[in-house]
Parts: sequence; structure tokens; C-alpha cells
Amino acid sequence: MKPELASWSNFYVMVGSSAAALTGLMFVVITLISQIERTEASEEGLAAFGTPTVLHFCAALLIAAILSAPWASLRPIVILLAVVGLFGFAFIVRAMLRTTNIAYTPDLSDWVWYMLCPLIAYAVILTGAVGLLFFAKTALFLIAAAAVALMFLGIRNAWDTVTYLGVLNVERDSSSAEAEGDR
Repeated sequence: MKPELASWSNFYVMVGSSAAALTGLMFVVITLISQIERTEASEEGLAAFGTPTVLHFCAALLIAAILSAPWASLRPIVILLAVVGLFGFAFIVRAMLRTTNIAYTPDLSDWVWYMLCPLIAYAVILTGAVGLLFFAKTALFLIAAAAVALMFLGIRNAWDTVTYLGVLNVERDSSSAEAEGDR
């Protein structure tokens, strides 16, 4: 293991374990949500907002795995982290475009938490990857901050998605009950 990375091993064990657990929890949440009767709008919203959330957890897990592996040089780390940053950035841009084609209109909070903050995190990962070649200590802190940010964004956005779908289901149930009461 590169000396620059050795002091980070406990951090990335913790980040990787947490990201793996949160990814698994998202699968449980999606399974539970699938039991709720959804509309086309809620399915579009889940695809537009839920999938990026899983991506954030998986990206944090992948970053932890990359930085925990016993590499002989920094070059493969730089390449792999740059790919993670570029892919994440492109994926979020694609999600932004996708949200313009759904029935739900994202508000400012959605744009900030689901789009802007993840874009910044993936850009920081890309910057940190390149920075490993020139200023390794600082770059490792940038990458660590971005990985933790992705986990917190994932947690926040997963909660937002679940509460939105829960409220949507409650509103639909109360509308159905009112319609039945009118008969």
C-alpha cells in the first residue's frame, strides 16, 4: 500500500462498510415502496430521484474499495477515481435532463440536493483524482470529503424520496376515501 494511503485505511473501511449497508437498505426500502400503489408520476420520480441515490452509495463504496486496494502506484487510482468522478457527473447531468420530462416539477430544494450538490461532489472526486499526482495529501482529503458527502446526500435524498412517496400515497388514499364517501 502506498504510504500516502496507509493512514486512510480505517477511514475507508468505515466508509465502505457504511456505503454497502446503506446500499442494501435502499434495496429494502425500494422493495417496501413497491408495495405502495403508485401512479405513473411517482414511478417516474422514483426512477429520476431514487436511482441517483443508489448511485451515490455505490460510488462511495467503490471509492473506498479503490483506495483500500494495495496498489503499487498512484496511476491506477488516479484513472479509476477519475472514471468515478466523470461517470457520476455525467449520470447526474442525465438525471437532470430526465427530471425535465416527468410529471413532477422539481422545486429549488430538489435541484440543490439531487442535482447541484452531487455534481459538486463528483467534480471534487475528479479534481481529487487528478490532484493525487500533484498534491496527494490535500487530494486525499478532497476525495474523502466527497465520498462522505455522497453518503450524506444519499441518506438525505433517500429519506426525501420515501417521505414524498408516503405522503403521495396518504393523499391518494384520503382522496379515494372522500370519493367513496360521496357515493
